[in-house]
Amino acid sequence: DRATEDRDALGDRLARDRGLTLVKPFDNPEVIAGQGSVGLEIAADLPDGAQGDVLVPCGGGGLTSGIALALAAEAPDMRVRPVEPEGFDDVARSLASGRIAANTRSTRGALCDAIITPRPGDLTFPVMARLCGPGIVVSEAQALAAMRLAFEHLKLVVEPGGAVALAAALFHGDALTGGDVVVVISGGNVDAAVFCTALETRNADV
Repeated sequence: DRATEDRDALGDRLARDRGLTLVKPFDNPEVIAGQGSVGLEIAADLPDGAQGDVLVPCGGGGLTSGIALALAAEAPDMRVRPVEPEGFDDVARSLASGRIAANTRSTRGALCDAIITPRPGDLTFPVMARLCGPGIVVSEAQALAAMRLAFEHLKLVVEPGGAVALAAALFHGDALTGGDVVVVISGGNVDAAVFCTALETRNADV
């Protein structure tokens, strides 16, 4: 139960008891490097001298820091902006304060649970502190609206956590620096009930 159990402790215990290797989903150099390939793809598609924002759904920071490292080398004028759901904005708060902050709210019933982690990673946070930010925080209603728009206009089925960066582009334009805008949409693991809710958000207050 992700709302009551510590998945890191559970994973460590299973790995120890069964002689397994635990590969952490974000706080691992190889995982960060692999996710950084997204940044290389972005850089390859950008025009020369591109300047602006790259909006990335952010949990523990593996994808965010990987993209940031790649863009620092290939497109240094593009700034990576971590995007998180309201109430679980540990990365935005950590970047603002300069020190790691944790989420203390229960994740039970959270819409964007796929990108909710207890805190930024020990490996990812220093990278994000150097290369990313400030963070952007979106509401659950905005994430649902972004899911609907992605389906209607792009024919993409996107999970709530994967849609937060698109929500930031659609509803938080005043937070962007200007110039080019790249949106990373990641993940399509959404159940039918949540997806139907998203499709009914046309008149929702976002």
